[in-house]
Amino acid sequence: MDAEIPLYIYATEDGCRAAGPVFARMPAHQTPSGAAPACIGTAPWHCINITTMRHYLFIIMSAVVALCATGCDNTSPFPDEKTDIPEEKPAETPPDKPAAEVESENLIICNEGNWQSDNGQLSYYDGATGELTNQWFRKINGTKLGDTPNDILHVNDTLIAIAVNWSNIIQYIHPDGTACGATENVPNNRRMCCDKDYLYVTSYAHQCGSQAFTKGYVAKIDLRTKEVVATCETGWEPEGVRIYDGRLYIANTGGYSFSENHGYETTVQVVDAATMRTLRTIDTGCINLYGEVSQAGEYLCINSCGDYYDVPPRTVILNCRTEQFRVFDFPCTYNTTDGRLFYTVGSEFSYNTYEYVYHIYTIDPATMQATYGIYGDAVTQKLKELQSPYEVYVSPYTGNIYFTDAKSYATAGYLYGYSDTGEELFRPQKTYINPAHILAIPNYRRANE
Repeated sequence: MDAEIPLYIYATEDGCRAAGPVFARMPAHQTPSGAAPACIGTAPWHCINITTMRHYLFIIMSAVVALCATGCDNTSPFPDEKTDIPEEKPAETPPDKPAAEVESENLIICNEGNWQSDNGQLSYYDGATGELTNQWFRKINGTKLGDTPNDILHVNDTLIAIAVNWSNIIQYIHPDGTACGATENVPNNRRMCCDKDYLYVTSYAHQCGSQAFTKGYVAKIDLRTKEVVATCETGWEPEGVRIYDGRLYIANTGGYSFSENHGYETTVQVVDAATMRTLRTIDTGCINLYGEVSQAGEYLCINSCGDYYDVPPRTVILNCRTEQFRVFDFPCTYNTTDGRLFYTVGSEFSYNTYEYVYHIYTIDPATMQATYGIYGDAVTQKLKELQSPYEVYVSPYTGNIYFTDAKSYATAGYLYGYSDTGEELFRPQKTYINPAHILAIPNYRRANE
């Protein structure tokens, strides 16, 4: 039986109302860069004094970046909800790589580290040997990855892009970990998507090379030269970006409203990827569209954080073909897809209670039905046992699900893996601080096997 979840349907015509601007701080574990601060103690709310202090430090540092850019409580936080899970089989794979060809897969885990600590790292899990290697990038390249890697994207068979937020670079590597170039003029970069020839990156900054912006922007990078070839101004603090039918869909947040003179954003901006011109904006009526954005065909899954006080978080499911959407009354802070369904773990934090409540749902965007749980009882229960869920990822090659626990946000996190039938794939693997992004690298059988 599906969970009883109210749905709010908003029209996308000009008459749609937006939520009024609300000013509030971000939750203790979300700093201006999106990564966790260095914490005192083991509970997330112990970080508040440090985080607030860093908010002011950020305002000063962001001005410097703009000028330089040219060159534990045991009480369960999970609500008591029924776990009637639909038996869905998510093992969809890219059309040019039949599932039968995939023999195994390796994993790259992008650990954010702590903001301004310059300790971001990559971990590598070898699916054949079952071994996990930390400091993988440093061991291969003899240098640090940088400060707060915020996103990782498999561009093509030979190229992977990593948005290293506070180091202000896009780092490129081959699947074997070897560094192969960088784009250095997109400061405070956030999230990425790509088509065949170009990489698109959102940025909270107000400058890209010699170009200045009042709000944020999205940059278009030529994958052959690694150079920015075009930009488009967005709303305040743009976060997730996805591409559909030649159009970019950019989730604006307004996340710096606590320190800058503006309110939260409620819009998804639609940009023509060829001309990099804004076509229109879609007002969702939901504030602070911060977090991961997953894409299943024409559908996007977008998180709305709320204001952490009185405006509750939401989940927005947007149909890019019709540009209509529905809103669910739970967050989807960490979300992923198998190409058909969305799997979400929502983190709801309140400054009124200083507590977290987590929500675990599977959403079918074709029917707009949400069901409590992911994959089945085994995966759902393990997710409920995590201290601080920090990422959930479904492999497009095997349908396996991987997720992480950031623990205290200041110590090593852990990686977990399960098959789509709920079988544990390996024992929990110790990673580094704040394991926030996962990428599967498939191993294919040879043609003569």
